[in-house]
This record gives sequence, C-alpha cells and structure tokens, in this order.
Amino acid sequence: MEKVVLEQKDAVDWVYRGEGAANLVLAYTGSSPAFIGKVMRIQKSPRNDKNGVNGNGSLTTQEQLLWREDMELTASPNREIVEQLYVKHAMSPLLGPKHVDAGIRVRVTKEFLESVDNNVICQRPAWRVDSSQVDANRDTALIISDHSVFPNGTLKGGPCVTVEIKPKCGFLPISRFIAEENALKRIITRFRMHQALKLHKQEISEYSEYNPLDLFSGSRDRICKAIKALYATPQNNFRVFLNGSRVFGGSGGGTDNTTVLVVCRELSNDKLSHQYTSLHSIPLDESLKIVKDYLMAATAKDCSLMISFRPKEDGELQSGSSKNSVYLGSTNQVFEYKVYFIDLDLKPLKKMEYYYKLDKKIVSCYSQKILLKTILSVELLCPRCRQKVMKLISDVVGITSIVLDPSKNTVTVTGEADPVKIIKKVRKFRKHASIVSIAAAKDEKKDEKKVEKKDEKKDDRRDLVVYTPKTCHKCDVWYVVGDDLYTYCSIL
Repeated sequence: MEKVVLEQKDAVDWVYRGEGAANLVLAYTGSSPAFIGKVMRIQKSPRNDKNGVNGNGSLTTQEQLLWREDMELTASPNREIVEQLYVKHAMSPLLGPKHVDAGIRVRVTKEFLESVDNNVICQRPAWRVDSSQVDANRDTALIISDHSVFPNGTLKGGPCVTVEIKPKCGFLPISRFIAEENALKRIITRFRMHQALKLHKQEISEYSEYNPLDLFSGSRDRICKAIKALYATPQNNFRVFLNGSRVFGGSGGGTDNTTVLVVCRELSNDKLSHQYTSLHSIPLDESLKIVKDYLMAATAKDCSLMISFRPKEDGELQSGSSKNSVYLGSTNQVFEYKVYFIDLDLKPLKKMEYYYKLDKKIVSCYSQKILLKTILSVELLCPRCRQKVMKLISDVVGITSIVLDPSKNTVTVTGEADPVKIIKKVRKFRKHASIVSIAAAKDEKKDEKKVEKKDEKKDDRRDLVVYTPKTCHKCDVWYVVGDDLYTYCSIL
C-alpha cells in the first residue's frame, strides 16, 4: 500500500468505530479489495493545542537514550513509525507475534484527514470532541486488520461475535519501595481505587464490581465472575461486536523535557526517603531497564484483548480438530476463534510524571473514604416494607445513614458503601428497585440541619422523623423515615 494515497474523496468510505485517548479508529465500508476487512487508526491532537505537544517529532533526547538498543526505532523519522516499530520490536515478542498486528502505514492527504474529522464529529462522544480532534498535520495513517471480523469479513461463514476486554492491571504490587501511607496498594487493586476517584469526579455513574485479579486468577469460577461483572458495568472495559458492528458497550475512550527529578524531589522530603537511596546508585543500564519496563507495563495495562469466534462451516464436531477451534458440547457446535491484542501504544517518557501524580490522586482519594450519597427508587408500602429494606441495607458495610421517604418511594443512603452492593441487597426484596443517582455526599452537619428544618416545616409532604429500628444491627447507623399512614402491603 506504499503507493496508495488516500484523498478527500476517499473519506466517505471510512466510518467511526471508536477511539481512545490518542487515536481515532475508523472501519472501512467501501469496495476496494485492499481495504476490505481493515480498520484505520488516525492520531488525534488536543483541541486548541498551542504548544504543539502532538507534533510530528520523533523521540526526545531522553527517549533516544532509553531505546538506544533498537537502532531502527531510534532512527525513525517521525513518531508514527516509531510507534509501529515499538509494537513490532517490543510488544510482539512479549505477547506473541501470532496475536499482535503491527499493521502497515498508508499515505493520506491533509484534506482526507480534515474531511474525516468533519464526517465523524457527530458520532464521537461530546467530551471527546471537546478535548481532541483529528491531527490533520499527519501524512500517514495506520492500517490494521479488523479484529472484530474474520479475514473473509462477513461474506463467508456464520455470524462473528467479538468480545473486546480491557483487562487492566491483574496483580497487586509487592515492591519494598511502597511507602507505608500507600500500603493500600498491596491489598486493593488499582482498578478498584481508580473507580473511587472516577466516581468522585463523576466520570462514571456507579462502581464496577469487576476485579482484574479474578480475570487473571486461572480459576474458572473467578474468571466467569469477572466477565459477568464487566457485562454488568462495561464502562470502557468491555464491548461486544456482531459482524464488526458494536452491539454492546461504549465507544471509547509536549516537547517539554521531563525527568525523574520531579518524583525524587518529593521523595526526598519523605521520612522513608532512605529506602530510595539505592535507586540513585545503580548503573545507568539498570536504570534505563527499569524505566523501559515501566513504560512497557503501562502499555500492557492499557491494552485491549479482542476475542472473535464464529461457528465453523464444515460442521466439524470433534474438539481438538484445529488449534484455532473449540468444541462447545452444550450446543454440539465447533467454533473457529482468533485472539489479538490491540492498543499497544508507546507511552511517552513525559507521561511518567503524569502517571505519578495520578497515582497519588488515586490513593489519596481512596484513603479519604469519600462519602457517597446514593438515592434508590424502592416501593415502600408499609412499615414492614421499610423495616425489611432498612435491615437489608444496614447489612452492607460502610453505611452512615439511611433516609426513607415513602411519599416518594425513595431511599437515600450515605456512606462509603458500594452503591452496587446496596442495590443488590435491596433487589433481594424488591427486584424492580433501581438507582436514581449517585453523588458525593455533602457535609453531614449541614444535611442534619436541613433535615431539622424540614421536620419543623409543615407542608403537603409527610413529616420526616428520626428513629432507630429494632432490626438495626449497627448502632452507628441512623434512619429517617416518613411517618405515613400506610397499613396495606401487597406482599402480605
């Protein structure tokens, strides 16, 4: 495809598939044999970027030193080729060439890129549009196989189902360099802690029960548990495609010199800074290897796994007949499958400082045990209903208050408890219960004053009174319920 140049007229054949932080992904819908069954990755740039952070430059001086052993990579004229060679030379040997597609580059005109940007803007998430755009200053784009379909596309064979999973970090760190105030890292997954920060910043609407440790456990039951959790709350970690079209899950997702001095300056004031002294005396080659390993680990942490399967045409029913097929006894079918890793981007060295600061925010947010205010919609028809709901919710660890309002059939729960666990408890009694909203709780004292004022104010709503039910097993939990006159309950 070296001689192929995509021009403005070709943009109409490329449609929006999804995007990540750095790239836009387009699927081909035209008739050219060269592109059928392919997708294109186009690099993005920050909108209104005045510093040219995403310029066409190659490796920085520090990165040249870091990757000096790979002469082809360091000699690359631009970042696009560097990233392609990084996948080929660094990540492919680790993950297996059979499961990694480094792709090929095709030339594109500025008019093509600008037209693509205009064509897909309505399909992109609004927050993505606000933060980034197609980088029209690029002269090539990356073409890779569409791993949501088989090589023959959708024209041959049965339906192709593809599951895309972003597994995240599947282990708990055990490094001796973890400071005591960050000891949570040893027992709580980064994914779990990051969920708390995302919820606090309202980037997600609810916690995910997904635990990467389950997916990487090797236990069939735990792996199934992880998949079910991803399905229940996909966020940007789980998507399903049918014949190349997404049918479940969401659509996505400088030249300044940065060194480790920023991190070291902060650590020098730490009372445990002596633990890090040894890091400053190790040989240069060993230091470079540590940084390289970290950046490659960052790539692996953010990559996605594409698993595609479809029923075999020949109806072959014996397992083991092909290394790329699996027999499903429950349906008496043989499925052809393939597995590929995607999103294996090279992380810029300058991102290390960002990762360090983000890590501090994640741990700090989780350590502060942010109080959440979860409002549920639940039928509260009688005192027994309310008592049952209160008892179920009070069994969840981390709750500081429960407010029941029968006039609105709502329950407001405040505390550190996971909203997902709360709603699961309530649905054991009221299966149609739902979460109305989740937000960071306001100051408790202010909330109490507001409740007192509401108690004193007489209006059309029922008065709210505070009492502790006999069914409560946690004396530090207080309840507010409506003093209504309901005496009838449909479950009695």
